[in-house]
Amino acid sequence: MVLPHALRVSFGRVSCARAAAPMAALVLALLTTFSGPAYAMKIQTIKSPGGIEAWLVEEHSVPMMAMRFAFEGGSSQDPDGKEGVANFLTAMLDEGAGDMKSREFQERMEDISMRMSYEDAKDAFYGNFETLTANRDAAAKLLQLALNKPRFDPDAVQRIRQQLLAALVYAERDPNKVAMEKWYATAFAGHPYGRPANGTEQTVGKNITREDLENYRKRVFAKDTLKVVAVGDIDAAQLGKLLDEVFGDLPAKADLIPVAKTNPVTGGRQEVIQMNVPQSVAVFGLGAMPRKDPDFIPAFVLNQILGGGGFASKLMEEVREKRGLAYSVYTYVYPYQDASIFAGAVATRNEAMGQSLDVIREEFKKMADKGPSQKDLDNAKSYLIGSYPLRFDTDAKIAAQLLGLRMDGFGPDYVDNRNAMIAAVTLDDLKRVAKRLLDNNNLIVTIVGKPTLQEAKKAKEAQKG
Repeated sequence: MVLPHALRVSFGRVSCARAAAPMAALVLALLTTFSGPAYAMKIQTIKSPGGIEAWLVEEHSVPMMAMRFAFEGGSSQDPDGKEGVANFLTAMLDEGAGDMKSREFQERMEDISMRMSYEDAKDAFYGNFETLTANRDAAAKLLQLALNKPRFDPDAVQRIRQQLLAALVYAERDPNKVAMEKWYATAFAGHPYGRPANGTEQTVGKNITREDLENYRKRVFAKDTLKVVAVGDIDAAQLGKLLDEVFGDLPAKADLIPVAKTNPVTGGRQEVIQMNVPQSVAVFGLGAMPRKDPDFIPAFVLNQILGGGGFASKLMEEVREKRGLAYSVYTYVYPYQDASIFAGAVATRNEAMGQSLDVIREEFKKMADKGPSQKDLDNAKSYLIGSYPLRFDTDAKIAAQLLGLRMDGFGPDYVDNRNAMIAAVTLDDLKRVAKRLLDNNNLIVTIVGKPTLQEAKKAKEAQKG
């Protein structure tokens, strides 16, 4: 599947306010707020008196609103030798602001039942905000302080530093995280995408200072790269006022480090990182087409058939169902701002990893040579079209989906046109895209565990003999 921007893989810590009981009750109520089809929404484009643009979907049946916003930048804006700054900052923005130190700030958030959290991706720094209508003004004030006047008190910085260092130690023992980080380091060597977004023990433990956090905030948090979506119990005039209050004092222009367009390395790679675990994990992938490439939508449908469709996918059928080699195997299309990948993962017992990867490569080759069947295409289109409204069944999910579209440079009409684009994909489209995309000669594979990769090769040779 294509992962929405707000839900994409992020190795950063997400800082969340302590949830209060009133908010939890309203979240339950929101599950039925937007149960209709996506195209029934009215998406307004509004501009605040101060000139800040946002998308708005009004829904007044529940006294609550959700707002998602993003600044271009993310971990790709971490300075050299300061890897992990963006991730560090996600954990600091609710640790005191203005005249309130950490405990007072967070207690105030609990008192008014608001939610505020942050996360970093490679291309953007995301913020999430939810509030009850009755407390909207007070909640907006806290958000404004967090973005404009965070304290970064030494005791809070040190406490969060220790938490992040502990998370790094834990991640070093997680084969999934190690395999993923190694894949990016291999695929994007020498590029910001290849650096560890969480940082390292050296950068987090010693290199990153309070001044680095503040410098990142001042460079990245700016109105010219800001994208905002609001959904819920708020109208255009009220949202305009809120936008100016929260974001109006930010700099007009960001001061971003240029990031070059890139692609994963070609020529293929396979690397093994030894870890004493009973099950190996492999991450595999190669370059894909950009989000606005005409072949991206066909690639999205192709992914559903090959590895993104759960138990209906070819890889799940061949690797798990027919051979019992792995519990799970999947693929996804992942468009970044400056690159795009088609990637996936498989986890299996050490002695079965070689055969699992052989089967995956065989399925890639088969799909590239022959393409899928018409039945495969019909089933994939039926699922993708039918399930699309489920992405819009709560205000928070609507906001996340719409923010992803804004970050990708699409207009509100994309929601109405998306299913028609899926329906228009033909079998010839998929065959063309499969040949373009699925080149095993360029497949990058990183494996963590103690795999016996020669077992499958020996078995084949024995059969030939």
